[in-house]
Amino acid sequence: MPDIIRLLPDSVANQIAAGEVIQRPASAVKELMENSIDAGATKIQLIVKDAGRTLLQIVDNGKGMSETDARISFERHATSKIRNAGDLFDLHTMGFRGEALASIAAVAQVEMKTRREEDSSGTEIRMEGSKFISQEDCAVPAGTSFSVKNLFYNVPARRNFLKSEAVEFRHIVEEFERIAFAHPGTAFSLHHNNSELFNLLPGHGDFRAQLRQRIVALYGNPYNQRLVPVEESTPILSVSGFIGKPEFAKRSRGEQFFFLNKRFIRNSYLHHAVQSAFEQLLPKDAFACYFLFLEVDPKSIDVNIHPTKTEVKFEDERSVYAILRSAVKRALGQYNISPTLDFEQEMSMQVPAKNNAALVAPTIKVNPGYNPFAEQKKFSGENPLPVPGKFSGDWQQMFDQRIAKNEPGQKILHSEMDAPVEHPSSSQIWQLHERYILTPIRSGILVIDQQRAHERVLYERFLRAMKNANSSSQRLLFPETMEIPAADAVLISGLLGEINSCGFDVQHFGANTFVVNGIPAGLEEKSAALVLEKMIGEFRENEQELRLHPQESIARSLAKQAAVKQGRILSPEEMRALADELFACETPAYAPDGKPAFINFPIEEIDKRFKR
Repeated sequence: MPDIIRLLPDSVANQIAAGEVIQRPASAVKELMENSIDAGATKIQLIVKDAGRTLLQIVDNGKGMSETDARISFERHATSKIRNAGDLFDLHTMGFRGEALASIAAVAQVEMKTRREEDSSGTEIRMEGSKFISQEDCAVPAGTSFSVKNLFYNVPARRNFLKSEAVEFRHIVEEFERIAFAHPGTAFSLHHNNSELFNLLPGHGDFRAQLRQRIVALYGNPYNQRLVPVEESTPILSVSGFIGKPEFAKRSRGEQFFFLNKRFIRNSYLHHAVQSAFEQLLPKDAFACYFLFLEVDPKSIDVNIHPTKTEVKFEDERSVYAILRSAVKRALGQYNISPTLDFEQEMSMQVPAKNNAALVAPTIKVNPGYNPFAEQKKFSGENPLPVPGKFSGDWQQMFDQRIAKNEPGQKILHSEMDAPVEHPSSSQIWQLHERYILTPIRSGILVIDQQRAHERVLYERFLRAMKNANSSSQRLLFPETMEIPAADAVLISGLLGEINSCGFDVQHFGANTFVVNGIPAGLEEKSAALVLEKMIGEFRENEQELRLHPQESIARSLAKQAAVKQGRILSPEEMRALADELFACETPAYAPDGKPAFINFPIEEIDKRFKR
């Protein structure tokens, strides 16, 4: 039997490595920009075409490479960052694996131009699918220019699995933001399809001042008032950066950044530490933003556990957790964000006497003849509970009196569907605890959750409007201007057609600014900017967890925000209209999130409870 184990060719091995390191265009952006940082660049330019499918180009003014270094840099495991295994536990650079250039060259057409400051001419190298094409001298400024063309051109399956241009470009912007945050003293620029999106100047002052300037430059001026500084230094861990005020928390986790020794990381354990510091300050489904930089001894961590280097292991994880949590809580208390007890003020509290009159201690009047153990009067045809008004023994009259006291609220928008459907048609309808609608049916009693029912009605209405392009819009008397983070701006730009089709009138005003001229009917009382901000957060959540179609995600978010909430008093006419519209829906039994919109209690079940 012949031998069956053989060594893979370098081209195949490089493509396998590329599958781990280069998952999408954003992965190549991360690796190349980190190389520019390690090269000491103070100015980095990123040029993108067609969300990276056609071109990714990174130009820096770093120290460049010699002719020999430029050629060997495309070999697997070729790196200038480490010399032996011990260096893995004392890393001070971004990259160290030596697989990035080889992996990128395996799945793209690559052109690199580089020159050192002391050299008179530079070197140009061209690679295609791991194959060396040419190397020659060229005239180029000091630094390195790396162009990646037609990514995954020789791996059609990987190219076909790429998402839409808007989604892929959003991932590129996210990687760009992470590196720009980690190095606020470096100038960055980003061009997409010949349009400049960012031109970030280097910050001035200390690191925290530079970081604040970079956050404002990327996310807009409103963030300048939303940030709370964090500063803590211990022998184990140093923490610096900013956290967001609780009142500006969002439902998505998009604006949460951990940087360990200036390297972006993901760590759910540390995220829990920050969330626990906000305990009792945030709702369960809200997340505060944070930009936190952690500095530890490189020997106490292991960053070599994932190809993208975004996951790390700590030598003393519990201590890091405790220090981080304490630092965030201290910042919240120091800047009067969290409630505190002022014991000194309590002790010095004084009550001024009026007209110099003597203070009189308060007295309590009691009934000395009261006996709590006396036998209470048993029910004998009279109602023992205090019911307003005279009860005549007619239960229908009692409920009519209860309904008569309800104040009518705002009218619920009626559906255009007038087709008769089988649903409760009884005139007897009541509201329970301002949350549920009760009405008798032939088989028992029906309990409708008013909020979920209205969400289902509005959800299907918004979906029909977007599909038929016949939604009604309410023009704003004073248009609202929104300045939002770059990633959210890219997201809205890609969804602008769907957003406007459901009743919005949103226009791109340049860069990260949008103007809202109109909103869907039924949302007049809400801030247009707040509605869109919540919609973006829920869209991210639905995209990651449920993978909903954009129209479904937008309709679900708008329905949730516009639906009548618990605690709202409804008139009998509003309750009947809501029931009519609910049972005219295609799926009346469930809210858009899959929870039941109504429950039917059969008369048999009620009889069992009374043991008939």
